[in-house]
Amino acid sequence: MKNLAKILIALVIVLSILGAILVFSASGTYSAVKFNSIYTLFKSHVGKVLIAAFGLVIFSSIPYENYRHYSKHAMLGVIILLLITLLFSQSFKGAARWIDIGLFRFQPSELAKVVLLVHLANMIERQGSKVSEFKSGLVYPMFWIFTISLFVFLQPNVSTTVIITLISFVLLYVGGASFKHVFATLGSGAVFAGLAMMALSHSRERILTFVDSLMNGGDINMQVKQAKIALGSGGFIGVGLGHSRQSDLFLPESYGDFIFSVLGEETGFLGAIIVLLVYLTIFFVGILIAKRAKDTFGQLIVFGLSFNIVISALINAAVVVGILPTTGITLPFISFGGTSIIIFAISIGIIVNVALQTHRYREPRLNQ
Repeated sequence: MKNLAKILIALVIVLSILGAILVFSASGTYSAVKFNSIYTLFKSHVGKVLIAAFGLVIFSSIPYENYRHYSKHAMLGVIILLLITLLFSQSFKGAARWIDIGLFRFQPSELAKVVLLVHLANMIERQGSKVSEFKSGLVYPMFWIFTISLFVFLQPNVSTTVIITLISFVLLYVGGASFKHVFATLGSGAVFAGLAMMALSHSRERILTFVDSLMNGGDINMQVKQAKIALGSGGFIGVGLGHSRQSDLFLPESYGDFIFSVLGEETGFLGAIIVLLVYLTIFFVGILIAKRAKDTFGQLIVFGLSFNIVISALINAAVVVGILPTTGITLPFISFGGTSIIIFAISIGIIVNVALQTHRYREPRLNQ
């Protein structure tokens, strides 16, 4: 288990270093124009990476069993943060998703994903076989899922709402919930969510533009068009790190949600595939850790957090190549951002702790 933890940390370090290089390459021109220095956004990103690394170390040393006692309190705290975000945060690009804490803006919805997964893992373990029953088991975790999803949706943050709902229901199914109950509830929720998304102007525009691109051809929007140009110009092995042309203000905010296009341009198809395989490896290592964890709580935490990382990466890549409508989902450990990279690092820290706790639990038994 120690070796699995080391592999996990090594993969995250590789992604973080690559991310820092790509952020510097993708943000240099924009940073020079806006801040008169090519290093401004890069230094900001590196500072957040260091905070993320500190968070990983701290949470890898906190026994994950402690979360059992505080998961409900943490859920209530997250709901309060989401409520504060709705009531008091300033709108940015038409959405109120961030709380300004001075050094950087904090996005509570990212924290909500992790806290919700931990609380669901706790509830599923306590309910045992009851989770397969709807009225006496499944309805209780669903209350928390839909409560958090509603608050995030109202920001509005449709993409994060979809991911929260998806990973939560997958975790319920893995935890023993009936496929029939999960599918029926998720399907009903999808219909309601679809109607709600069409009621919001920005999400309706994205969906209709995406559907139109599928039916009639053409590009979804300028960002996706420029992202495809970047990916295509990278060829098989890329133009080389630091040699991106699309990041010279052709692709808006290429250092953020669309950094996968810069990755494809600079490292080519080969580099993009390797990075996606790294995310799949993180998920596979997570599965191995979960399989050997000493209790259901640890198993479900590791699975949920690992799944969140890999599904975020796959969705981000799918958006960049135009397979999915444009979202605000970041590429884990690579995209520029504060809350995202810190929360993903904390998630890895929790997974590492499960691995270490399992190793300490099993080693004496193996020596007997």
